[in-house]
Amino acid sequence: MRADWTRRSFLGASFWALQGLNLSSSAQGKKRRSLRNFKLGIITDEISQDLSQSIDFISTYHLPCCELRDLWKKNIMNASQGELEKAKRLIQEHHLEVADIASPLFKYNLPEMPAQPSERRDTFLANFTDRDTEDLLKRSVELARFFGTSKIRVFSFWRVEEPEKAYPFVRDRLARAADFAAKNHVVLVLENEGACNIGTGKELGRILRDINSPALRGNWDPGNCVPLGEVPFPDGYEAVRGLFAHMHVKDARKDPQTGNIVWAPVGSGIIDYRGQFMALRRDGYQGTISLETHYRRADGNPMESTRESLEGLLKVLSAVA
Repeated sequence: MRADWTRRSFLGASFWALQGLNLSSSAQGKKRRSLRNFKLGIITDEISQDLSQSIDFISTYHLPCCELRDLWKKNIMNASQGELEKAKRLIQEHHLEVADIASPLFKYNLPEMPAQPSERRDTFLANFTDRDTEDLLKRSVELARFFGTSKIRVFSFWRVEEPEKAYPFVRDRLARAADFAAKNHVVLVLENEGACNIGTGKELGRILRDINSPALRGNWDPGNCVPLGEVPFPDGYEAVRGLFAHMHVKDARKDPQTGNIVWAPVGSGIIDYRGQFMALRRDGYQGTISLETHYRRADGNPMESTRESLEGLLKVLSAVA
């Protein structure tokens, strides 16, 4: 055996050793099997804006993937070549795969029907407009090739008061983008985002079927449809079943004091993730999955908040292993 263990090996061994204090060997085996059933990763900036810290964290848990959105307090679209090369080096050193490029494509106003700025928008350090679309598409393809992934996440423009009226414009733009993606041998994964015109599973399934392109698949996010009143599983899932190549996981609950929907550690909210993952296994899902924490503890610590949520997710996965 090598005496000069890498940091990753040491942390990984320590993690499983600590788990052994509370888990029987059969339970440990079940937990390991649960990870093998799904290609699981984490959106790195949900852990830390310092990519090296995020990659170390992901590797500690022996997850195979990461998803890239912000790097060192810059949206990936604005990262320098030196920063991109540093990121790629870190990812390769830890033997991780990039699940997808979490681009900000179409996460801005639809020119024909701009949304009213009535709420705070999560732009994740990206301040683009529809005028940037062509450049963002080209840049996203370059980044996907650079990091060795075929998937690029996209959106459906900020949600307007009557999304049905915006639908033809959204559909046509996404169809053109899918044509571009097909010519460049990449796949756009459209996320259902409550702040955008495609926010629920039902809305996501409809537009994917209408466009009907192998270069446009879904990025199914059960948590994002909760604020819009859709039951994520089974209702939302049934609408997108077989139509998505990537998935985000976060949980939500209702604040008992305010009645508002707030984020929660996975497994402690209202989303039936046990049923969801059982369905994924039953349906032979082969795509990637990213934990998108969103939940924050009272102390606001993003890494420990992610740890809480990931531990909850691992318990769910162990239950269905």
